[in-house]
Amino acid sequence: MKKCILLGFIVLFFGCNSDSVEKPKNLIGKDKMVDILYDISLLEAIKSQNINGGITVKMGNEYIYKKYKIDSVQFVKSNKYYASDLEEYKKMFEKVKEKLSTATLKIENETKKNGQVVPPNPNSTLNSDTPQVQ
Repeated sequence: MKKCILLGFIVLFFGCNSDSVEKPKNLIGKDKMVDILYDISLLEAIKSQNINGGITVKMGNEYIYKKYKIDSVQFVKSNKYYASDLEEYKKMFEKVKEKLSTATLKIENETKKNGQVVPPNPNSTLNSDTPQVQ
């Protein structure tokens, strides 16, 4: 998750310059882009927890491209375009954050409702920088 946020700031830093970014011909819509960024955040969280034997960057990218029927060039150009407008890009990430919070609450409520306890992953390589799921 921290890597995704860091990636977002890096894109913002390099994407925000005095030159305007031309709108790509096959621009990904804002709502779809929010969904993509949400899924990327989930994949980053899974990778950081080393769940299911680990997900590689390539596997995650292939999953995103196939699920949303896009390619890497379309994603990069769309991301660069949205990142060129800092306020709009920030609003998009706020929507991602809201979706993550909603999903977390839903999972917590279902877990409590069913009286389940999620055991820690013994294969996890956790450190102090890794977000903990409780």
